[in-house]
Amino acid sequence: MLSRAKNPFFDHAEAEYFVAERNGAVAGRIAAIANRLHNEFHADRVGFFGFFETEDDQPVADALLDGAAAWLRGKGLDTMRGPASFSTNDESGVLVDGFDTPPVLMMPHNPPYYLTLLTRAGFARAKDLLVYQHGDSSGRTPPVPERLTRASELLCQRLGITLRPLRMKDFAAEVERVKVLYNKAWERNWGFVPMTDREIDHLAAQFKPVVVPDLVPFVEKDGEVIGFALALPDLNTFFRNNRSGRMFPAILKILWALKTHRVHRCRITLLGVLPEYRGKGIDAVLYHWIWTRGGAIGYGWGEAGWILEDNAAMNAGLVKMGFTVYKTYRLLDRPL
Repeated sequence: MLSRAKNPFFDHAEAEYFVAERNGAVAGRIAAIANRLHNEFHADRVGFFGFFETEDDQPVADALLDGAAAWLRGKGLDTMRGPASFSTNDESGVLVDGFDTPPVLMMPHNPPYYLTLLTRAGFARAKDLLVYQHGDSSGRTPPVPERLTRASELLCQRLGITLRPLRMKDFAAEVERVKVLYNKAWERNWGFVPMTDREIDHLAAQFKPVVVPDLVPFVEKDGEVIGFALALPDLNTFFRNNRSGRMFPAILKILWALKTHRVHRCRITLLGVLPEYRGKGIDAVLYHWIWTRGGAIGYGWGEAGWILEDNAAMNAGLVKMGFTVYKTYRLLDRPL
């Protein structure tokens, strides 16, 4: 991920990595990130910091943040935002509540003191990111509300839409369909950064071995994809128990668990609909699909998010379906 030669993020971005040492021992780390694509899209001069890890020590945190800030100023940027590792398409935000629960796949985690260190270093809230949960992780799927099932069926009939799972035998073509949809579906979101074709290809190659087709519904109208969702099995359950840190033979256990439906937790990572079809309830239809299809193969608990704090429609819809906020992440800004 950090390799400038292998990660297509660096086709349009630069990064510099810093570590802080005390008496010869590493006490913290940080990355300073200049993302040209972000600044072209938003017409601003925002730089980012990410991969932020530090001891509970203000001078160490200040040294890391000031080093990253100096590098970003040298790139002509005027605001420092983060943490984002590398962008809002990746792990984003500092955890500000929900410390008593473990992180789900591809979500960050940190001790409570991180927010204090960042606030004392002059950072202020830019945006909160809400994360929802529903169900339990025992494999017992909560019953799907009858009203949600009925509403989904009526919406499909009224809008003339159909849903289907990811076609693994047609995986390359499915990725091409996502490319057409992704940037259009998310471009109006605060902080959005477009993904290039190479970035989507890179991400798809990482997901392919562990993706569950029934957890990736596509919405079609007249044969064209107008929306999709991506829910991934929460493999962090296995990574936490892999004390050696080695992927082999752990990966074999993970693949077998997926095949035999012994993973009971998932994270709804993406859910998007083309702008002209928003506000019609298609997001609820996608959630209903994941709830019913995932529940049928043992997924009894799901995390949804993150969701922007001011995305009123999405937040209200999740609450209406019985989801509850259980974590909050925060992106922070500081002038350079």
